[in-house]
Amino acid sequence: MGELREMFPVYLLAGFLDSGKTTFINNILRDGFAEEDKTLLISTEEGEVEYDESALKNVTILNVDDPDLLTPEFLLFEQKKCGATQIIVELNGMWNLQDFYGAMPENWILYQIVALCDARTFEMYSRNMTAQTMDKLRNADMIILRHCNEELRLALRQRNLRLVNRQADIFLENEDGTSEDYMDGTVSAFDLTAPVIEIKDEEYGFWFVEVMDNPEMYEGKTVKYKAQMLKPPQYGDYFTPGRFAMVCCEDDMNFLAVACIGADVSDIPEASWVEITAVCRTEHFDPYGEDDGPVLHVQSVVPCEKPEQEMVQM
Repeated sequence: MGELREMFPVYLLAGFLDSGKTTFINNILRDGFAEEDKTLLISTEEGEVEYDESALKNVTILNVDDPDLLTPEFLLFEQKKCGATQIIVELNGMWNLQDFYGAMPENWILYQIVALCDARTFEMYSRNMTAQTMDKLRNADMIILRHCNEELRLALRQRNLRLVNRQADIFLENEDGTSEDYMDGTVSAFDLTAPVIEIKDEEYGFWFVEVMDNPEMYEGKTVKYKAQMLKPPQYGDYFTPGRFAMVCCEDDMNFLAVACIGADVSDIPEASWVEITAVCRTEHFDPYGEDDGPVLHVQSVVPCEKPEQEMVQM
């Protein structure tokens, strides 16, 4: 058996100059992020805001101004020199994320990417530096848009960043420091203008959460997706095809299903895979409780091949 290697988490902050990366780092350090773990902070650009000296007690700063210096050997040497068990990277907005991935030592694990943007300059960067902007947004686990006002919040939601990144948590941070979730019931992760909204196999979990939370957005829309047939006898004419999802561990499995009606499925075997095309309506369905929820009026249900990845990723 090979030797078990210790792995080290990397937290990467991406964004253009003055997007708020240093401020974000200062805030998490003040909140005690590095109190128990020695931290290597890799800084690749110099902005107007400086690191808070009072929060750097357990932090070693490594300044790098040339991307060619970033190699696995160099980074591993610097980590071992300071004894860091976790790494924060404030990446220059003009540097490519993929280049940094290639420079990471094998036992560094990219734990989280946070993309920060100044809402006041977001449109300018998106228009003039599209590739660099989209690179950050598509790869992020969290997106924070700072310095928002009512007009900018509306414009950003109309732009629908959910179509760029369906998985990231997106927050709008206002001038007064308060923040709100980008997903306010008016923004969808899918193109709701399409004649048929085709839910890809890997997107089922995102769609299920969205249609259950905001069924009104899908009123009258036609959707198409794959699921496993389920015909609970207690539901009468309703059937509930869905997919299994592992939320956190194998002991925490859930079957994610939306109520369907309007098709004869008596000849379709239980647990077989089917492709459903249906029109969404917001209606009463007893298992949903007092509130109305999505009910799919099925136009067609046909057998299909099971997805490559049967388990839904949440």
